[in-house]
Amino acid sequence: MARNVEIKARVADLATLETRVRAVADSGPFEIFQDDCFFQSPEGRLKLRDFGDGRGELIFYQRPDQSGPKHCHYQIVPTDQPDQLRLVLTLAWGEAGRVRKNRRLYLSGRTRIHLDRVEGLGEFVELEVVLANDESTARGQQEAEALVAELGISAADLLECAYVDMLQDGEEGQGNLGRSMRCSG
Repeated sequence: MARNVEIKARVADLATLETRVRAVADSGPFEIFQDDCFFQSPEGRLKLRDFGDGRGELIFYQRPDQSGPKHCHYQIVPTDQPDQLRLVLTLAWGEAGRVRKNRRLYLSGRTRIHLDRVEGLGEFVELEVVLANDESTARGQQEAEALVAELGISAADLLECAYVDMLQDGEEGQGNLGRSMRCSG
């Protein structure tokens, strides 16, 4: 499985943060709409991402709910039938939640910087440092933490959980996915 190190944080002023992101980015921005439908999964998370243009991705991932850098294993399978796949997966596994967002993607080296406007939640930044197969997680964590400092992201704004948990839990408590966590910074 592919791996990365992720950090997610709440953003008070997206325009100011975007100015800082542009200064460190190699490319972007790329505008992306994402409608993520989550399904019940006994291990990790399973979601179908619909881009709204007939393309989609089935994504399985495992990531701990913790503040700061998180090691994530993931597998992505593209689909050109996201609506039909969503129906089949809902019938088989049951829908666990839905997240709709507008994402502005920047690339800085091997790091994907997402500036997200999440329906019903607000504005966030997510960093994903893509790891090589044989690379230690510690190296990716160091890169992520350095970028957090360079972008001026406060430790108080770091999030432990996924957007779907925040929507289900009202940002705190026990969600339908069976995880208790602190979702707000």
